[in-house]
Amino acid sequence: MCACPRTLRLGCLEIPPGEFGVMAVINATPDSFFDRGATRDFGRALEAASAAVAAGADIIDIGGVKAGPGDEVSAAEEIRRVAGLVVAVRERHPGVVISVDTWRAEVGDVVAQAGAGLLNDAWGGVDPRLAEVAASRGVGLVCSHAGGLPPRTRPHRPAYADVAAEVAASLTRQAERAVAIGVPADSVLVDPAHDFGKNTRHSLELTRRLGELTKTGWPVLVAVSNKDFIGETLGAGVDDRAEGTIATLAVSAWLNARVFRVHDVRAAKLALQAVTAMRARR
Repeated sequence: MCACPRTLRLGCLEIPPGEFGVMAVINATPDSFFDRGATRDFGRALEAASAAVAAGADIIDIGGVKAGPGDEVSAAEEIRRVAGLVVAVRERHPGVVISVDTWRAEVGDVVAQAGAGLLNDAWGGVDPRLAEVAASRGVGLVCSHAGGLPPRTRPHRPAYADVAAEVAASLTRQAERAVAIGVPADSVLVDPAHDFGKNTRHSLELTRRLGELTKTGWPVLVAVSNKDFIGETLGAGVDDRAEGTIATLAVSAWLNARVFRVHDVRAAKLALQAVTAMRARR
């Protein structure tokens, strides 16, 4: 069943169907898989955010905890890493949407008060109070599918009867719950979360069948930048996945994904411009 696609609204940012938004990754962590702590320091993280805005990013996504296994990070430490950075980015770039990548309600509440306009829950609603925070603070929410895994754990032999159908059903339930408790319907995105609770075959199939998710009407966020499924597909290390990332991004855009979480804003913008031009010719 195809639902009417919604215009995404996050503060002053509007992304209607057929248009694209770019979300820049800023890792305020010492152990990111991709940049290996290059922006762990406050000053470097702030400069990276400014560079991303200059390159055309619509959303700055700040994360204080590495997605994969690693040293334990308390909620207090996560807040220390990200809250001040949210304030600084908001002061320097008042027109940009700030997102914070967190699964914790207590972190979400602090950063929403600090100026974040979007809570990016990459772990599938493991803390249902996070959606309640988004509702009470009037900010957007990313609903993701992590296959029921606890945060920061890797999948072990994940199995789905039909991965695309199960992901679409799960995300639809999460999005509908968020709206039911008060999150504005036009501020909800859904993310199939490639690699989270999935193997490479699952992530490739989700990309190929992404149109089934975009047809639900919920704006789709795609976060594939330099991920392991691209590396395994190409036999490429972390530093050699740029081309695979852009190819996956372009396919996802053609299938009507709306927002793209990336490390290289300029390359993503150019790829999306190319897809827009091809659509116009069609």
